[in-house]
This record gives sequence, structure tokens and C-alpha cells, in this order.
Amino acid sequence: MANVHIPSFVGHEVIKVKKSVYVFSSGELKRKDNTIYIENEGGNKYLPIETISEIYLFGETTLNTALLNFLSQKGITMHYFNYYGYYSGTIYPRERLVSGEMTVKQVEHYISKDLRLTLAKKFVHGSIQNILKVLNYYNNRGKNLEAIIDKVETFDSGVPFQEDVDSLMGIEGNARDYYYQAFDIITESALFKFEKRSRRPPKNPLNSLISFGNSVIYTSILSEIYKTHLDPRIGYLHSSNLRRFSLNLDVAEIFKPIIIDRVILTIVGKGEFTEENFETGTEGFILNKAGREIFLRHFEEKMASTMMHRELGREVSYRRLIRMELYKLEKHFIGDKEYQPFLAYW
Repeated sequence: MANVHIPSFVGHEVIKVKKSVYVFSSGELKRKDNTIYIENEGGNKYLPIETISEIYLFGETTLNTALLNFLSQKGITMHYFNYYGYYSGTIYPRERLVSGEMTVKQVEHYISKDLRLTLAKKFVHGSIQNILKVLNYYNNRGKNLEAIIDKVETFDSGVPFQEDVDSLMGIEGNARDYYYQAFDIITESALFKFEKRSRRPPKNPLNSLISFGNSVIYTSILSEIYKTHLDPRIGYLHSSNLRRFSLNLDVAEIFKPIIIDRVILTIVGKGEFTEENFETGTEGFILNKAGREIFLRHFEEKMASTMMHRELGREVSYRRLIRMELYKLEKHFIGDKEYQPFLAYW
């Protein structure tokens, strides 16, 4: 596959650091010369285009085709959310790294039951192992989580014996249900009682944080997929039939415990959220503007933070770690190296 270049991460790769931009205010997003700005009653706020990796829109924002064409030229993905903070969609730039051969390989791994099941098992194993890493982290700090850890380990031991994707999804869901029970033990918070998982609508503040955080990591991984040869529409654990994008959901299973869940537990543990950061209504509990800003500040700090990568022997950010995971998948599809999910080791 000579026309597909997959980075090997040998030596010291030069990486241009770009940032996510979150727009909460309503107004009109426009292009002016070689930059963009948001225009509203408070005046114009300019956004330096060369430092932007993706844009998240949470306000009522008006766009035009001149802006969209400009963002496409710059390779910037735009994700937009509704009033309640739910993910609505993505404006995806014209694919620049598209590879017909890579897409064919992805499809081959999807339509083959054995090849798809192999990848799905790796995603579930990676997810549960990183769940266990979070549980053991807090267990070693005085939280009594032994019973939950034992149960989650039992689910992980059953992964290799599953014969279809649906049963794997069931195992992953059961493991996560037990895992979420640990949140009440970890936080010891009257406001942030987990009770049980509820999505639309989230029936309490903690479920609201989980749903919002998951939406953010899904879209962040989607942005990273755009920078590879992979097609985000072809997933393996999550079906490709009913969703616009599904590969990002697969990869997110690995990173949700060590990124989103750790962010949530850290924020709650520090007491940064109060009842005033949430609104209630027909959509259940939702984060208000101030609450989203707090969460996203911590999320960006987490994504930019670094850890020593054992194989590379140097510091790597969590955002870069996600990109590396995608490159590993590319190598798997072309038969270069079998994919192994990232397992946290700190």
C-alpha cells in the first residue's frame, strides 16, 4: 500500500500544537481575510485560524458558505450541539487523506464475521481494562471497591469466549453498570448520586456530566479520525448500519474511563460543581453555560496533559495518544501489525 503513509513515531516528530475552540455565545460566525470571527451584540471576537484544530458550537450561531469553504480549506472540523448540550452533528471537511485501499480493507474487516469480532473483542477488552485501572486507582486510595473490581474482572475474562458482537456489547454494558456503581463510593457526594445510568433525559447531575462528557470525547475522536486515512463510518463494535459515524464510538470505549470519567471524578471531588451549574426541565438535568465551561476547561487540560510513553520513551499528550491509536488501526487493516488497544499503566 505505497500510497498510504502511516507514521511510525520513530525519533522526535515535530508536531504543530493546535487547540479546540468552544463557542458559547450566539451570533454570526464569519470569515474575514485569512481569519474568522464571531459577531454579536458584544462586538467582534477574532479567532486565529492557524491555531484551531476544531470548533464546537454551543450557541445559536449563523454560518455562511464562505466560512464553510474556508474551514474546509483549512481542514477544520465543526461540531454543533443543541440548546440542551446534546450533540447534533458535524460539518466535516472535504476528505484530504482518503484512501480507496484503506476503505476497502476497513470494509473487509467489517463484512467478515471473524475479522470484525476480533476487533470488537479488542475494543471491549481495552475498555474494561481501563475501567479496572480507574477502579484500582481509587481502591488504592482508600475507597472500598474490591467487590466491584472482582465483578468487572469476571466480565473481562468472558470476552474471549463471545461468539458475536451483540454478546460483546452486553458484556461491556454490564461491566460499565457495575463500574458506575463505584462512582457513589468514590465521590461520597449527596448532590452527585449516580443511582442508575439514564441518558435522554439524564435524571440527575452525575448522569448529565457523563452524557455531556461522552459527547465531547466522541466528537474529539471524530476530529482525529479526519486526520488519518480511516473512514469514521465503518465501526466494528458499534454497528455501521444505523449511525452516520461509528468508528469514533469504538475507539472512545478505550478512552472514556481514563479521560472523561477521570475528569468527572476530579471535578466532583474538588467540589467545583454546585446545583447552580445545572438546569432541569423536560430534558432532565443539563449543564448550563457556566457548567459546560468548567467541564471543558478540565477536559482540555486533560487532553493536553502528557504521560511518559513506554514504547516511545518520551512524553505524549492524551490527544496525541488518540491519534496514535488510530494509526495502530491503520497498520492492523493493511496487515502491518496486529492491533492492540491502549491499556493505561499509570
